[in-house]
Amino acid sequence: MTLAASAHLGQQLYALLDAQIPVPGATKTPLRQELRAVGGISRVDGKPLDTEHDLDVTAGWGFGGQGGVTMAGKGRAVLRPYTIVEAEALHQSAAALELSPEQVLALLGSETYDIWLNEVAYWRNIPTRVWEYTIGGYQVLKKWLSYREHKLLGRGLTIEEAREVGNIARRISAILLLGPALDEQYRMVMAAPHAWPAQAAGG
Repeated sequence: MTLAASAHLGQQLYALLDAQIPVPGATKTPLRQELRAVGGISRVDGKPLDTEHDLDVTAGWGFGGQGGVTMAGKGRAVLRPYTIVEAEALHQSAAALELSPEQVLALLGSETYDIWLNEVAYWRNIPTRVWEYTIGGYQVLKKWLSYREHKLLGRGLTIEEAREVGNIARRISAILLLGPALDEQYRMVMAAPHAWPAQAAGG
């Protein structure tokens, strides 16, 4: 039973970490309730996006360093409280996740960011711990953006690339929300290790 549960959690984590694997609820609709509002892309004036002009990344996320190395820039990340709708989605989803609302906020962060592409378009609601999430010492979303600065990429984003930021943010959110289950599984395994039989002499 413990082994099967560990395997199931491992499969979930593997799928979330592999950008090539679509994950129902995180990158495939219908999205999980707590993830629906994470990482959507909008214009500041509420008008529909102009995919020919509004997807140029010009907020200073990346620049060319010595030897052609791409360096991360400061960009424009605006920290803010969750909106009522965003906070309510987290609150209502807590029971389904077998967590308290306080635990959900502790895992994702008590505030959120809007991450700007340029002067008119931004990704809304990237929770603080999602934005700060690192793999291999690199801040995942910021690193992704640094390579897509218009001056370096030579073009604007495609709509699929723009949506990928939301997909990455939801993947990271789901990973963070798995934390308590992973910790509990680890404690269970440590409390009941399997006793392997001693190897037979001469075997």
